[in-house]
Amino acid sequence: MMAAWGIGCLGWNLLAWPLARILPKHRGRALGEAGIQLGFRAMTGWMQASGLFRFDTACLDQLRAEPALVIVANHPGLLDAVLVIARLRRTVCIAKPDLWRNPFLGGGIQLAGYPRHDSPLALVRGGVDALRRGRHLLVFPEGTRTPPGAPLQAFGGGFALIARAAGVPVQTLLIETDNPYFAKGWPLFRLPPLPVVYRLRLGRRFAVTGDTHAFADALERCIRAELRPR
Repeated sequence: MMAAWGIGCLGWNLLAWPLARILPKHRGRALGEAGIQLGFRAMTGWMQASGLFRFDTACLDQLRAEPALVIVANHPGLLDAVLVIARLRRTVCIAKPDLWRNPFLGGGIQLAGYPRHDSPLALVRGGVDALRRGRHLLVFPEGTRTPPGAPLQAFGGGFALIARAAGVPVQTLLIETDNPYFAKGWPLFRLPPLPVVYRLRLGRRFAVTGDTHAFADALERCIRAELRPR
């Protein structure tokens, strides 16, 4: 299954890389977003059909008609962004620079115009631009996956700057799984306990006020309190 996933991503990226340089930016973004969502939707559907995975992402349907939002989530595994983007249209995710060079993901990310985390200024500009185009901006403020059983890591405050600059609220999203598969340190080809179950829940929504670092700290405490013990 992972091999098929890799082949599919590689094939799309071989097509997306030249398109990102040929197409006008607005057309490339629309095509790139659609391509990523369709690919993620097909993969997660296939994973569930196998009986080895169970994904409860229905809560995201409540956000489909919403205007621009910053969606802030915890980050237990590699599937987190995949599950959200597969279910929720008009969603883009902040991408680290190394992902732009990744042979399996880079072309699609460039074509879709995902905000790139090169520097704080580039991050804020890219995030605000995506929100002003009516997108939902998915952010994992821990910056990396939380190791299994570990508490949340400290939140960076960049998402709060982006939300305040764009004048949009922050919607919290809780991603829950007790399975170590896709977690930090677990080999992808090592068989996990089955089935692998993920459940997503919407948390509270906030307007960004006051100091952005204090806001990020408060949001971290809020998400920590709402998550079930792992």
